[in-house]
Amino acid sequence: MPRLQSRPRPAPLPEITPASWIMVGILGFVWGSTFMLIEVALTGVTPFWLATFRLTIAAIVMAAFWGVDGFKMGSDPDNKPHPLALIWAGAVSSAIPFLLLNWGQQYVTSGFAGTSMAAVPLVVLPMAHFMVAGERLSLRALIGVSLGFIGVFLLVGQDALHSSGADLEFWGRIACLTVAFCYAFNSITIRRIPPINPTALTTIMMASAALITLPFSVLAEGAPSMPPLKAFLAVIFLGVVSTAAMNQLRVLVIRSAGPTFMTLVNYQVPVWSVVLGAWILREPLPPALILALALILGGVMISQWPALRPILRRIFARA
Repeated sequence: MPRLQSRPRPAPLPEITPASWIMVGILGFVWGSTFMLIEVALTGVTPFWLATFRLTIAAIVMAAFWGVDGFKMGSDPDNKPHPLALIWAGAVSSAIPFLLLNWGQQYVTSGFAGTSMAAVPLVVLPMAHFMVAGERLSLRALIGVSLGFIGVFLLVGQDALHSSGADLEFWGRIACLTVAFCYAFNSITIRRIPPINPTALTTIMMASAALITLPFSVLAEGAPSMPPLKAFLAVIFLGVVSTAAMNQLRVLVIRSAGPTFMTLVNYQVPVWSVVLGAWILREPLPPALILALALILGGVMISQWPALRPILRRIFARA
């Protein structure tokens, strides 16, 4: 009698805990500071090779940690992820976004790029509603996400609507918007992959993404040259911390708290980028900063109120 194929088990419903908020806060801060490091790295490394180097370093670091863990997949024998699903996750999580964003930012204003990344939650909400159990689209969530998006728009200012004047600006904008769709779709993809060792998942994603970007780097930019020390150190940090460590953290957040909760990172990134730019690079703060922060935090509270309520109750109970 032939052995019956068992259906893949659905992922457990999202559970948002205080640890989830801490992890999302770390992701927002580190990725918000990444733009400064990218500027430094690009002084000595071309855009496509920067993507390849970041991903290669991240893959090596994660492979070392996976090796310490005995290269365990930790998957259910009856519910294994398909290899193509893992490769696809690497493509939409890093390979395609890194290539498109590095290329697109040459032709658009920084404000447009920042607003594009903040649009990720608006894309994730309807996708998660249809594709992820426990991620229902509600009026409360839609209002919260919309407020947060308005706050980000105020933060980056009218630069989001201004033209850069570049000949390829239209295609640069298409590239940035495609990146937002990639990040949104990747959150759904990771959530739907059957449970495996998070270190294994991150390693496979980074390695496959590096292999995808490599031919584009060679064909478009030729052989790389040795960057100056400052740019070299920036690339190392981007690969080890911003890419390897933070992608591992991203996987943990999505697998536990869900893709919609993960989108809170996209509100934090432009905030930290502006604040750190003013603090470290002495850039002027936008006049609408306080209003923008109020809208962003208000949007977060509205969209995530069911998860925030028990945490706030415990805090006030101890006071």
